[in-house]
Amino acid sequence: MRIGMGLNYSGGFAETVEEVADLERAGLDIAFVPEAYSFDAVSQLGYLAAKTSTIQLASGIFQIYTRTPSLTAMTAAGLDFVSDGRFVMGIGASGPQVIEGFHGVKYDAPLGRTREVVEICRQVWRREKVVHDGKYYQIPLPAEKGTGLGKPLKLINHPVRERIPIIIASLGPKNVALTAEIAEGWEPIFYYPEKAADVWGEPLAAGKAKRDPELGELDVYASPVLAIGDDVDHMLDWVRPNIALYVGGMGAKGKNFYNDLAVRYGYAKEAETIQDLYLAGKKEEAAAAVPDELVRAVSLIGPESYVAERVAAFAESGVTALNVTPLAADRAGRVALIEKLRTICG
Repeated sequence: MRIGMGLNYSGGFAETVEEVADLERAGLDIAFVPEAYSFDAVSQLGYLAAKTSTIQLASGIFQIYTRTPSLTAMTAAGLDFVSDGRFVMGIGASGPQVIEGFHGVKYDAPLGRTREVVEICRQVWRREKVVHDGKYYQIPLPAEKGTGLGKPLKLINHPVRERIPIIIASLGPKNVALTAEIAEGWEPIFYYPEKAADVWGEPLAAGKAKRDPELGELDVYASPVLAIGDDVDHMLDWVRPNIALYVGGMGAKGKNFYNDLAVRYGYAKEAETIQDLYLAGKKEEAAAAVPDELVRAVSLIGPESYVAERVAAFAESGVTALNVTPLAADRAGRVALIEKLRTICG
């Protein structure tokens, strides 16, 4: 089981980079740099590439709407170059609140666009002249849509790798099936090991049936919160507000992917209550309404023996990497948690 971690650089990026070096020595395999509506991920990843040596560096995530497919490919190739082949490209659709609210770009056809973005990226990395006549992207731009001067071009540089690993963050059945078909890795949110097969088994199987064998086995990146100890149960309450934010506040009634996930997990009534409370501005009440069973199932919080049991459950369900959020007050505490988890994971 590989260990990953999403970086939070709100307290200072230089300090975060110093911590990554410690985490790398503690056994962290891959670090994810977020890009919601914060600083861009690319500049941070480039800086990290210069300050680390073995750890993989991933975007977590590039939003498919905010860069052209060719620029996405160029950026990934550049990051792979400066990191000596350690970059992993995490992509996803994000949601309309960010895409339309912050970027002013229409949020449409996430599945179709994701497939085309991946196809174009791989053309660029193979240094082919990029020619793509898709529903959402046409390269070169047809004459009737522009000046008529566009012509097929290929990347000037020679990439370190012609296939940079792609992780897709996806939740809905069709998007998960697409991920299993075309990506090297899949990153679901709020992964519940015991219910994963019921929720995602069919779309995963459908996608894998169309999968190119050259892609290898699909890596699955679960994202549990981590706390190991005999007195950490109170930290379960620290997880509730985040679940409530997504289930209750990420979208409107009928247009919330995370609420749909909670329903598919069997918490339809609770999901409705959480959303009603959250949208009414009652955030604390919404957090309190998150079921204990759900909080425990999607987290790694408890004594070392219990966490080891949960890690085994994640592995048995198909997870190959744990992209954890360590709950600790300081850098030393986070490093210690990664060391403990490394011992558990072997």
